[in-house]
Amino acid sequence: MDKQLLHTPEGVRDIYNKECANKIYIENKIHNVLNSYGYRDIQTPSFEYFEIFNKERGSVASNNMYKFFDREGYTLVLRPDMTPSIARSAAKYFSDEDMPIRFCYQGNMFINNNEYQGKLKEFTQLGAELIGDTTSDADGEMIAMVVDSFLQAGLKEFQVEVGQVDFYRGLIDEANIEEDTERELRSMIENKNYFAIEEILDNLDIADDIKNTFLKFPELFGGLEMLEMAKKLTNNKRALRGIERLEKLYGILENYGYSKYVSFDLGMIGHYDYYTGIIFKGYTYGTGDAIATGGRYDNLLKQFGKNAPAIGFAIDVDRLMSALSRQKIEVDANYDKTTVLYMPSMQKNAIDLAGMLRHSGKKTELIRKRSVKNIDDYIDYASRHDIDTIYYLEGKGSILQINVKEQTHKNIKLEKIKEELA
Repeated sequence: MDKQLLHTPEGVRDIYNKECANKIYIENKIHNVLNSYGYRDIQTPSFEYFEIFNKERGSVASNNMYKFFDREGYTLVLRPDMTPSIARSAAKYFSDEDMPIRFCYQGNMFINNNEYQGKLKEFTQLGAELIGDTTSDADGEMIAMVVDSFLQAGLKEFQVEVGQVDFYRGLIDEANIEEDTERELRSMIENKNYFAIEEILDNLDIADDIKNTFLKFPELFGGLEMLEMAKKLTNNKRALRGIERLEKLYGILENYGYSKYVSFDLGMIGHYDYYTGIIFKGYTYGTGDAIATGGRYDNLLKQFGKNAPAIGFAIDVDRLMSALSRQKIEVDANYDKTTVLYMPSMQKNAIDLAGMLRHSGKKTELIRKRSVKNIDDYIDYASRHDIDTIYYLEGKGSILQINVKEQTHKNIKLEKIKEELA
């Protein structure tokens, strides 16, 4: 056997036993939050036509997608991002709906990251999309769901940073900066690289007041007082409308009781071209990257034939699980199991007992005892696999109940077990 077959490719990993149970438990907790806000589930294909995610739709760069061909020669890609897929679905199935549509989803994404980045190339996302609502109330609902999801997952210390693309775009339009230069400038602003920003601006023929505002971008983060400062930096109408939108959003989050979890960063512009208004990222300590990202994309659905505003977010479940682990936050997934161990002559009794235990809600495995193994072998096995109780049916009229964690045992009648489970 080639030993390479036992290993996974770079950027993917196996998840099993308690870690897998914990991840599913957290996914279910967050999914319940999204459902509680009235969001309905949607599933889209794991692969779609390349054009769904091409450059014009502002998703992941082409060289970071996993591409392949179907029998007809069409280029397909494993989905790197759920938002364009849901936009396509909404345009196809809800083209005539003029009221808000709420979707939530759960699935794996695939991005062929550079191996030196150390990021997973397949990862799980949970998220929500609100289509057909252009109000700041919708913006507030999205961020409130992110906060609720983090709280339900067990996080206590986290922050949602909110940016506003319109503030940046208004200045870009006024300065009339070419696309290639704009992309370079955007990257430097996102990285808060003051000297690189200054170098780019020195090579442009733009008004001094606009230049000075761009130079201030690395400093434009904080609370409401920062927004007041930003309003004094420009007279650009689009930029000022963006600030007013953030102020309104803050008031809405105060009504939710979640304003303490929110700060603003006007230097957050976003890598995806489809963002049109607010964008946001959720951070906690124990992970270097955002564990939630989202924003408004009011023009994306037009490209699929439905003229509707939209906003959404996605939580990276794998990063969230990493943060919970590093913060030593226990996940109460109730992974403990029960084992019914039996001699061949006690098969019927063992099946009946296992059925009763499962019916009472206990995770129960059924094992026929092998003659070459003694009871201590099964106790060792149980301690390795988070099994808390063994019921051993040996055939002597009573059942040996073994508490694996406390290393105690007692004889108990089947009728007594029925009473305990009732």
